[in-house]
Amino acid sequence: MAFFKKSLAGPGYIILNAIRVMNIIALLAVIAASFVMLVKTFVVSKFFFFDGCSHLITASMGIFLIVSETPFFRGYYTRNWPLLSLSSGFVTLGFLMIVVGVSILGNLNKQATSQQSLGLSFWQIVISSGIVVTILGFVNIIASFVFRNPSLGVTARMIRAYGAVAPQKVDDVLSRSNTSRRRRSFHLGRSDTLPSYYSSPKTETRQKSPMNISRPVNTDTDQFAKFSGTPEVVTKPDPAQHPAFVGGRI
Repeated sequence: MAFFKKSLAGPGYIILNAIRVMNIIALLAVIAASFVMLVKTFVVSKFFFFDGCSHLITASMGIFLIVSETPFFRGYYTRNWPLLSLSSGFVTLGFLMIVVGVSILGNLNKQATSQQSLGLSFWQIVISSGIVVTILGFVNIIASFVFRNPSLGVTARMIRAYGAVAPQKVDDVLSRSNTSRRRRSFHLGRSDTLPSYYSSPKTETRQKSPMNISRPVNTDTDQFAKFSGTPEVVTKPDPAQHPAFVGGRI
């Protein structure tokens, strides 16, 4: 199976790039169809505002997906849309293309976008763009599973970008992806950051280790001078000198 995946890496580079060209053409047709329906909606429909917004959203999604298929703004997609970056396959792209295609075809049931309102030429543009983009959505999902190599961490997008040398680029792609996803700390105008709620193992070990406390440092030598040196010998007093005997009471 590994040999089979490796043998598909070279042809996969050509096949996936051909699918990329078809994706861009289909999405351009979706944008054109959305604007055609937008114009007809303003002319025929009474509730044109919400229909117009839906057509604008569909066209904007088409532009967004076209840009994701080009090498432009690749860092932006890696940081903010990782499912459309090199570290992921074409499943998300295919799913979004299916949603766009179903949305285009669903508009054909309305009076403003029917064949009588659009005319045969524009109606053919709308229906063909919806069918083609839906079919290509399923093609992208299937290609994402066929041309990937999970054991090496190679995705179908890596095969499309690097071809047979994609396994050597895995570490580079994943390191860039992990770096872009790393959370940035909030700085408080100084070099340190906000404290973490979770302490590291090194910190816990340092806190549990016993602390060595030094003895007090004597800075005033005269204060304890009377206690230094040889202690004086205390002698027992003579009992005969006791006041009881000296006073003659006994």
